[in-house]
Amino acid sequence: MKLLFCGDVMGETGRRAVLDHVPALRRKLGLDFVAVNGENAAGGFGVTEKICKSFFDAGVDVVTTGNHAWDQREVLTYIVREPRLIRPANFPKGTPGRGAGLYQLQDGRSVLVIQVMTRLFMDPLDDPFAAFEEALAEHRLHETVDAILLDVHGEATSEKAALGVVADGRVSMVVGSHSHIPTADARILPGGTAFQTDAGMCGDYDSVIGMEKDVAVARFVTKMRGERLEPASGEATLCGVYVETDDATGLAKRVVALRLGGLLAQSLPS
Repeated sequence: MKLLFCGDVMGETGRRAVLDHVPALRRKLGLDFVAVNGENAAGGFGVTEKICKSFFDAGVDVVTTGNHAWDQREVLTYIVREPRLIRPANFPKGTPGRGAGLYQLQDGRSVLVIQVMTRLFMDPLDDPFAAFEEALAEHRLHETVDAILLDVHGEATSEKAALGVVADGRVSMVVGSHSHIPTADARILPGGTAFQTDAGMCGDYDSVIGMEKDVAVARFVTKMRGERLEPASGEATLCGVYVETDDATGLAKRVVALRLGGLLAQSLPS
């Protein structure tokens, strides 16, 4: 199976990158499944029903979120109605929506997507390790599901790496989101799970992690909130992680950090 995870979509320019590139990538790479982190897609803060529908129309199969999941209030009801939109599984019990979803491909194969949010330098949510175990409790790779993708949304690289160790050999791929900077450590772990600490963002890298530079810098220099942060509007780089799995096991046999367009060095599967 050929899987693509696209990192945090930042504002309008990030949305354009997804809408422009995902349909072509599905054809060129023969992608079976595409997941996108959309938590910054609505002006940098949250996601909306309209944006999700545009992603689905472009060939995205599922949209994950993160700490900005609830920035757009309409999501509180939309996420209950839309199984293709998920939030971190370790939000407290009673939080709207779901932290995992099982999705059927047209050829009968299935993909389980799980998202957790880490706790170091982040909101003090429930235990992400326990939430991962609970989400995985009823599924076994290649036995009940053909591929499993884990989106680890968090700040600390150590915590993301620890979740990768725990998930190794049990899921197809573990990919980090949230930091907006693609890491250079795409690899297959000893147990056969593809791993990259952070996929990076789909956004303009002539920025401060996707936000306009002047306002972002002023906040650091003056220690005052000042003007509202706005997403940078230059050409975006689509950043993601491409994984090929072995149909016999569901584990990874190839992983490539994908970067397309914008300022970063380009990287595509050959």
